Amino acid sequence: MAVHIISYDLENPGQDYEELHDAIKSFSSYSHILDSTWLIDTSETDAGEIRDDLKPHIDTNDRLFVTRMPDSGGARWGTTFSDEHTEWLKEHL
Repeated sequence: MAVHIISYDLENPGQDYEELHDAIKSFSSYSHILDSTWLIDTSETDAGEIRDDLKPHIDTNDRLFVTRMPDSGGARWGTTFSDEHTEWLKEHL
């Protein structure tokens, strides 16, 4: 499994991006840690393929960033995340 960061800027206020969120939720395991940032843990290791899976669910003027997190075990986070997100981070990072 590989953890990837998905981050986006959606440029059309009022647009319904539920389809994008549903596409992200279709991966093996996910955490919606910040407003426009998700972490996914998936058997898919190619960030480009994940990007290509998500692109149909955004507008052409939106921005999308996908990268695989290094396997260094060096992730750190603030204590203001919910218990649910903190547990996900501990389990997957």
